[in-house]
Amino acid sequence: MLIFFLCFNEALKRLEYGFVYESNAGLCGVGFSSLRACNDSDHVNPNRPELYGAGVNGLSRDIPETANVKLPCNGTRCQSSSKSKHTSVTVGIVLVMIAVSAIGLLTFTLYRRRKQKLGNAFDISESRLSTDQTKGIYRKNGSPLVSLEYANGWDPLADSRNFNGDSQDMFQSFRFNLEEVESATQYFSDMNLLGKSNFSATYKGVLRDGSVVAVKSISKTSCKSDEAEFLKGLNTLTSLRNENLVRLRGFCCSRGRGECFLVYDFVPNGNLTRYLDVKEGNGEILEWSTRVSIVKGIAKGIAYLHAYKANKPALVHQNISAEKVLVDQRYNPLLSDSGLYKLLTNDIVFSALKASAAKGYLAPEYTTTGKFTEKSDVYAFGVLLFQILTGKQKITCSLRLAVESFKFEEFIDPNLHGRFFEYEAAKLAKMALLCSHESPFERPTMEAIVQELSNCNQCI
Repeated sequence: MLIFFLCFNEALKRLEYGFVYESNAGLCGVGFSSLRACNDSDHVNPNRPELYGAGVNGLSRDIPETANVKLPCNGTRCQSSSKSKHTSVTVGIVLVMIAVSAIGLLTFTLYRRRKQKLGNAFDISESRLSTDQTKGIYRKNGSPLVSLEYANGWDPLADSRNFNGDSQDMFQSFRFNLEEVESATQYFSDMNLLGKSNFSATYKGVLRDGSVVAVKSISKTSCKSDEAEFLKGLNTLTSLRNENLVRLRGFCCSRGRGECFLVYDFVPNGNLTRYLDVKEGNGEILEWSTRVSIVKGIAKGIAYLHAYKANKPALVHQNISAEKVLVDQRYNPLLSDSGLYKLLTNDIVFSALKASAAKGYLAPEYTTTGKFTEKSDVYAFGVLLFQILTGKQKITCSLRLAVESFKFEEFIDPNLHGRFFEYEAAKLAKMALLCSHESPFERPTMEAIVQELSNCNQCI
């Protein structure tokens, strides 16, 4: 029992600041200034229970009042705290479920897009394929699209075919498989699209070795239907090697997609139209020396095409224009699409010619002869020369008259602010007039033009 009072006494000490004991006369204890000391009569006899209420012999026993202990919370606060904890747990569960659902939806969407890309490619040829022509879908180191058979058997690069009796091993160093082309262009992403025409689309790509390329996609319907002619055209393209022509890296023909892909070096500074009709302050203006250098480079490129070499036939470009002159990082001009007409159908070639005629590049004799000659390319070069001198795409009659009169201030690009050499300007102006002469017989050859530019010390 003594232990009980000691424990009780310690408890009262701990409740000193929250327990009101001054008005409880029935309490006793040690260490409390307001309580009396306990004696033996205060000890409770467990064998003699006492009545609640009136005491024995008429004496009443004061019952100690309930201690005023401050609870940590009342009923309402405890419930609120409990509810708050339950709410937090519920919100957390909901957020986790939303996050998991979002991740699942994103994963499913990416998966569907990937499937759709492959599905769309299959859909291109779906209407042309028979059930027994879809065998061998997968091929080692290539896209599953590579081995799909075209209904009419279009397969110009089949390993079993021969070209003029020779093995097609000559093509092996230029051949890409479809997986390489797809990977380079990110599956022909619109983000990589550089441009479109009525027969092709060109995409920027990065090969596995890190080199940047331009991939020209041409549909089968735009290619020559005769496979021997098509292969001959490819052979011609692979034979072209000149510092002023865009280099062909390789090609790939996909039977499943029904397309041919030509892989060229990427030329970073766009084409020549970027430097024409430039308003001062809104674009890059070519310096005079750069313009002269570009003229020389274009002339050399065309002259190379016209020349007959041991491994290269003489070629006519047929579609020379400012759009076909690309400019590299050193401002060297590179002719694009050289020999491309060798792969295309006559209808596609003719439609390209109509666009050239509308822009003034088509030689006047074509309307009567319907044929292209080297002198047709010379005429287009003369128009380009006018554009480079004037800085304008459209050459008007007034500009031509100013050139004929050698009124430099009226036809030389005003963006140059007179920073040019009149001797060079006169030489180039005379050359532009001669190359664009109405009579093809009056026009010089490109070889003679290159020689003339070389003989001019100031033009070098």
